[in-house]
Amino acid sequence: MKPIFKKIVEKTLEIEAKLVLKKYKPHVVAITGSVGKTSAKDAIYAVLATTFFVRKSSKSLNTEIGVPLTILGLPNAWNDPKAWLRNLLDGFLLFLIPHPYPQWLVIEIGADRPGDIRKIAAWLKTDIVVITRLSDVPAHIEFFASAEQVRHEKAQLVLAAQPKTTVILNADDKLVFSLRNLTKSPVVTFGAHNPADVVGSKFAFVHSHDARSVGFPAGISFEVDTKGVSTHVQVDSVLGRPAMYTALAALAVASTVGLDLHKAAVALKEHESPAGRMKILPGISGSCIIDDTYNSSPIAAAEALETVKNFEAQNKIQSRIVVVLGDMLELGAHSPEEHAKLGEKAAAVADLIYTVGSRAKDISKSALRAGFPKENTFEFHDAAEAGEAVARNIETGDIILVKGSQGIRMEKVVEKIMAEPERA
Repeated sequence: MKPIFKKIVEKTLEIEAKLVLKKYKPHVVAITGSVGKTSAKDAIYAVLATTFFVRKSSKSLNTEIGVPLTILGLPNAWNDPKAWLRNLLDGFLLFLIPHPYPQWLVIEIGADRPGDIRKIAAWLKTDIVVITRLSDVPAHIEFFASAEQVRHEKAQLVLAAQPKTTVILNADDKLVFSLRNLTKSPVVTFGAHNPADVVGSKFAFVHSHDARSVGFPAGISFEVDTKGVSTHVQVDSVLGRPAMYTALAALAVASTVGLDLHKAAVALKEHESPAGRMKILPGISGSCIIDDTYNSSPIAAAEALETVKNFEAQNKIQSRIVVVLGDMLELGAHSPEEHAKLGEKAAAVADLIYTVGSRAKDISKSALRAGFPKENTFEFHDAAEAGEAVARNIETGDIILVKGSQGIRMEKVVEKIMAEPERA
């Protein structure tokens, strides 16, 4: 869209969204953080949808134009002016003519530049605010002066919270937990290591019982305790402690609105976790893929490697660990250092390292400096080409972690090595 037309559309959609919120008065859950926003949004939707009529942000419509689109229930029209005009008309009709409307909206909110969240927080009245996790070097830091400025932007939802808004915070993340000092609203915490209102414990990997994949991961399980009630939670087809924190955030929302904890736990087990976020997939030649291709940041990439390392250590498996790592984008001046740090971590985990992209070369260079064998390191510019190379070298029993930023299209690697490419 041309800049002037885009501004007109954005402002009109915002006005229509405000009118619709005033007319239908839905409850609003707003979610932000440096890591785990989309997964938390989907899990929260899953538990609320057991009882209420709920709408969630589509994919990652989390910007100042995406949030109004979610409120209005309209699609992204991309660069089609006629489609945007139809959207504006439909938004006005939603306000003018009564329609069935959700009782709850679950809205993800992100920030690419300073002021992004502050602008939305200025008009979006929330019932619940959820902060997932913050990091020392966040994704999308490129247009911010510092990591602290990113964290300040993420804090805008807490600063704008109304007296009756419940603020839900990750107690195990010191940066998130510190946000409790910025609000007089009720605060609910979740975590596994520090005192919290919703506590996860006894984290464990769930193993596959399928004859074709015995020993491979199949999901995670843990116990949750809140308000004197305990229950077992299992989340299938996804791996890692971050998935537990996603579930804990959803259970904190469920507890806040008075939903049955056991019913919420069942919803999480039945919930299909989003693609590309530590998703467990069968690979060709009897291999196992950990598909974490949706996006990447230093903290998320490090956690993905740590998860694979922990699974290998706890289960004493003999599988080769293959890591395929693409560029982490939008890190600005932090990029060389953060890719180098990731290379050191990969060298301590992997048997084979494949990199994709110019920035990711710093991963392989750092791995080699750490003593990783050169003959087990492979560099590619194109994700599809890398996928073909991985496919040629796969052995039965391999566990393959694939991760990179959206712009590198690491899902093309996964498509080349999936046992069921029709599910891509």
